[in-house]
Amino acid sequence: MQPPVSPPTSPDDLLARCHAIAGLTLGELADMANVAIPANLQRHKGWPGMLIEKWLGASAGSKPQQDFPELGIELKTIPIDGQFAPLETTYVCFAPLLMTPGITWETSNVRNKLQQVLWLPVEGARHIPLAERRVATGFYWRPSEEEDQLLKEDWEELTEQIITGHVESITSRQGNALHIRPKAANGKVLTDALNPDGERIKTRPRGFYLRKTFTHRIMMNAFFA
Repeated sequence: MQPPVSPPTSPDDLLARCHAIAGLTLGELADMANVAIPANLQRHKGWPGMLIEKWLGASAGSKPQQDFPELGIELKTIPIDGQFAPLETTYVCFAPLLMTPGITWETSNVRNKLQQVLWLPVEGARHIPLAERRVATGFYWRPSEEEDQLLKEDWEELTEQIITGHVESITSRQGNALHIRPKAANGKVLTDALNPDGERIKTRPRGFYLRKTFTHRIMMNAFFA
């Protein structure tokens, strides 16, 4: 078995690719794809996701669109423990700190990214060597009305703080489903934002993340409902 050379042609094709790698280990997938396996994830945090993207034929990379733009589907690999509980928050996209006037939840990149998600859980417990971690069965998810409303309320609250120049006051404790926290390789990376007086300041880039409690419910509904 080898990675596909072209993007999937349909949602069913994409799901079939997921099912083909379900139960295999990251080491097996890396060997078949001729990809080097890092010793650990300290400096290669996104390696499992990039390996799986290769096996599924994702094309968007880090662009501000879905991973499978032709299908309107976003891929999210998520490390889980033995009880299918997520081990970390899920990155959605960068938070624009100089907001475009008139942007709404309905036109936001967060909502665009989360309109249809292909979740692919991967074993992530630290006691399991990286190469021995298995890929679980992928599944599709669309936010329910209740979930969309939860996300919208968090997005609007956080976005209002950015627009009014209070980005430095945002903490990771805010938001029930969605929160903002710094997103950069190190603390030296800075970007433009506004202060309460409307003046430009330099601050650390921020990203939108889904809380573990939110994604845990998604996992439970998919596998045990």
